[in-house]
Amino acid sequence: MSFTLHGIPVSGGIAIGRAHLITPVSLDVSHYLVELERVKDEMVRYTAAVQAVQAELRTLHDSLSAAAPGDLGTFIDLHSMILADPMISKEPLRIIEERRCNAEWALIQQMDTLVAQFEEIEDAYLRERQNDITQVVERILKALTGAKSPIESALAKARSQEGEMVVVAHDLSPADMLLFKEHQFAGFVTDVGGPTSHTAILARSLALPAIVALHHAREMIGEDDWLILDGSSGVLIVAPDAPVLEEYRWKRGAMALEKKKLERLRHASATTLDGAEIELHANIELPEDAIVAREAGATGIGLFRTEFLFMNRKELPSEDEQFESYRKVVEAMAGMPVTIRTLDIGADKEAESMAREQTALNPALGLRAIRYCLAEPQIFLAQLRAILRASHYGKVKILLPMIAHAHEVAQAKYFIGMAKEQLDIEGTPYATEVQVGGMIEIPAAALSLGLFVKKLDYLSIGTNDLIQYTLAIDRADDEVAYLYDPLHPAVLGLISQTIRGGAKARVPVAVCGEMAGELRMTRLLLGMGLKQFSMHPANLLAVKQRIVGTELAEAGEHVKRILRAEEPDRLRDLVDALNAC
Repeated sequence: MSFTLHGIPVSGGIAIGRAHLITPVSLDVSHYLVELERVKDEMVRYTAAVQAVQAELRTLHDSLSAAAPGDLGTFIDLHSMILADPMISKEPLRIIEERRCNAEWALIQQMDTLVAQFEEIEDAYLRERQNDITQVVERILKALTGAKSPIESALAKARSQEGEMVVVAHDLSPADMLLFKEHQFAGFVTDVGGPTSHTAILARSLALPAIVALHHAREMIGEDDWLILDGSSGVLIVAPDAPVLEEYRWKRGAMALEKKKLERLRHASATTLDGAEIELHANIELPEDAIVAREAGATGIGLFRTEFLFMNRKELPSEDEQFESYRKVVEAMAGMPVTIRTLDIGADKEAESMAREQTALNPALGLRAIRYCLAEPQIFLAQLRAILRASHYGKVKILLPMIAHAHEVAQAKYFIGMAKEQLDIEGTPYATEVQVGGMIEIPAAALSLGLFVKKLDYLSIGTNDLIQYTLAIDRADDEVAYLYDPLHPAVLGLISQTIRGGAKARVPVAVCGEMAGELRMTRLLLGMGLKQFSMHPANLLAVKQRIVGTELAEAGEHVKRILRAEEPDRLRDLVDALNAC
């Protein structure tokens, strides 16, 4: 019998194949007392298991190909750090010694303690890290018992079976993802996870169709069931009938053909039918992503999220390390503009090296982004020095995140001036004219735009947070995800107002949030007057195709009607009509 499940779409595309269920390593272990004279042996057994997993993770990291996404190595490093933490590597030894218990039971007791602590954290991103702890524990248990891992079983089946497979799991680790990429898996679905989970991030990096947060998929799907996975809509069809299967095969073929056609636009300019030239830039997280951006046809980097250089490590990156990363991107872009956002840490993005005692009831409204930087002047100054040093090698722009007050811009510029003075004294070269811009992602900034167009060289609209703060929606919470609406009239009004305000003041405005890469929003933003988009490189060619088929004057007339609409159904009908032009 065919049925449909709905989850959170995290990586687009259509996958069709037989289901393979991944059964997690059992965490239900036996508990027995160890004879006094055997306690030391049990402790040695546990230490050997930890060392074996450490070696396994090192091998996985070393085997990464040059083409592997940078995120993959970062997440494997995170599991290595968890494994090396005394709470995992040492505390179970104390439990073994004090309670004279077997190593497996001691490990599970410690895991339960750690997971309980994480469950009390309100921040969604940090809560999801308990899954990383569980994944590391599963690896240690496998080493202790000598059992064959479920992933190894899946790979063995993939090698022996013709046709593609869709993996169905409770959760997947970064190391598992690496193995999947190198074998014939069409896509995967998991019971848990969210848009910020490592599974979701890696799925996008690997371009594998994926859905997370299906909750009970593993219980409802049978081994070798036919599955259709629509990673764009979050729909999973189980045991589809022949007509549905044929329809999705056709859709998948059409998508592949369309993707191939888009390659012809890589070197074409993004010019509308009436001759307006549009800039298409890329968002990146790591220096290696700059190469991908250039290959996709980006004419600049519109957003370099520098916080990823600070995450998943125990020590802050030095100024020199940051400088080398920024320079690598600038040189890769060969004279094209590179917009480097200063550290946007806090809320759903935490760095172990910068951890503070968690006191904020709502971290999204607390000490984050520019607020954090101004509260930590040494960290901020080191980053500004590194960015300025990199400006000597190409066109660099500085972007300040989450501005809401004029004094934040003034203080940031003061630190930029201080960084320049220090470099002057040292005789270190840098570009003297580096533009400074601000992100419009708080309604207060959009509503008081006049303050910022006088003080900044350009603006960049961060639609993800702008929607979150305008609608009071935690975008990492799947329980209220249905309320996250980029087409809400208030959101559209703020975006349009910002674009018009920038044009009136002759201050360039870009959009660098998810809306910039959503095909449905392209003509809407063009009709509002947007001239610069910045998005994930994978979306760039499709957006370019939509741009070259758009007439600005016609789009502008449609957008006037859209901005006057208040009823959701009417508004969506008008957007559909705009895209049907």
